[in-house]
Amino acid sequence: MFAGLINQAKSAASHLILKYVARASVAVPFLIAAGFSLAAITVMLVERFGHVTAYWLVAGGLALIGAIAAIVVSVREHEEEVAEQQAEKTDTGEVVSDTTAQVLAQAPVALLGTLMTKTTI
Repeated sequence: MFAGLINQAKSAASHLILKYVARASVAVPFLIAAGFSLAAITVMLVERFGHVTAYWLVAGGLALIGAIAAIVVSVREHEEEVAEQQAEKTDTGEVVSDTTAQVLAQAPVALLGTLMTKTTI
């Protein structure tokens, strides 16, 4: 009984893992290329400004990139949160309006049923 469920869970987990491994294998060459480009930029800056200044420039550039990425992620998360809250409000409104429509549609039938029951007694 549980063997089928366990096999499905294993299959789903392995599929998910393979999916992320495939994505990672695509990203690895780009990460290596980014590392080499960073090294080349550092060498160029060392030749132009000296070791200490070049390393400070690289560190500052990387910190700036990180700060921009953090701001972008924060803005995206905020937009998703606002969209989620609006969806919840819309869903709640639809549920209320659906319930109201059902009550209004069933009210005449309920009143008729009540009237028919009283007249037969």
